Amino acid sequence: MQSIEDLRRRDPVKRAILAGAGLAAMMLVWVTSLMVERISSKGDLATLDQRIQSGSKDYRQVLDNEQNLLNTRKKLQALHELSTNRFLIGNLMEVLQKSAVDDVQLTHFRIDQSYVLFAGTKADTAAPGAEGAPAAPATPTKPATATEKIALIITAKDAGLVPGDSIGRYQSALSKNTFLHSLIKNGTNDFRLTTSLTPQADQDGRPYVAFTLEARLPDKTR
Repeated sequence: MQSIEDLRRRDPVKRAILAGAGLAAMMLVWVTSLMVERISSKGDLATLDQRIQSGSKDYRQVLDNEQNLLNTRKKLQALHELSTNRFLIGNLMEVLQKSAVDDVQLTHFRIDQSYVLFAGTKADTAAPGAEGAPAAPATPTKPATATEKIALIITAKDAGLVPGDSIGRYQSALSKNTFLHSLIKNGTNDFRLTTSLTPQADQDGRPYVAFTLEARLPDKTR
C-alpha cells in the first residue's frame, strides 16, 4: 500500500496540473499589474494633458498681452509724433511779422489744412493651395493712417512806386526764411504767385497790385 501511495504522489499529470495552476496564477498577477499600470498611466496622461492645456491658455494670454502692449506703444509713439510735429501757428505769425518788405502790405492769411484718412486692413490668413500647389501668401496687416496736407495762402498788395516790383522781394523773403524753409523742405514748394497782377486803385486813387502767394508743405502720413 505504501508503494502505491508513493506512486500516486509522484504522478506526472498531477505535477503538470500544479505547475499549470502556478503559471496561471503568475500570469493573472502579471496581467493585473499591467492593468493597474495602464490605469495609472491614463491618470498621469490626463493630468499632463490638463497641464498642457493650462499652459497653452497662459501662453496665448501672454501673446495677447504682448500684442496689446505693442499696439499701445505704437499709439503712444504716434501721439508723441503728433504732439511734437504739429503745425504751430504762433511761430508762423511771428515769421510773417519778421518777413515784412517795404511797400508790401499783408491783407489776408489763410491755412488750408486737411487730412486724408485710410482705415487700414486686417491680415488675411494664408489660403490653402490646390493639391500639390503651395499655399497663397498671407496678406499682412496695414495699420490705419492719416495723411496731413497743409497749404499756406498769403494775400497782400504792393503799393510801391512801381506796383508789383516788390512782389519778388517778398517771395524771396518768405522762401528764404529759416523757419519756413524748414517747413517746406523742397525748393519746388516755395511760395508761388497764383494770381494775375492787375493794377487797381485805392480810395485815395493810389495804384496798387493785389497778389496771392501760396506754398504747400510736404504731406505727412502718420
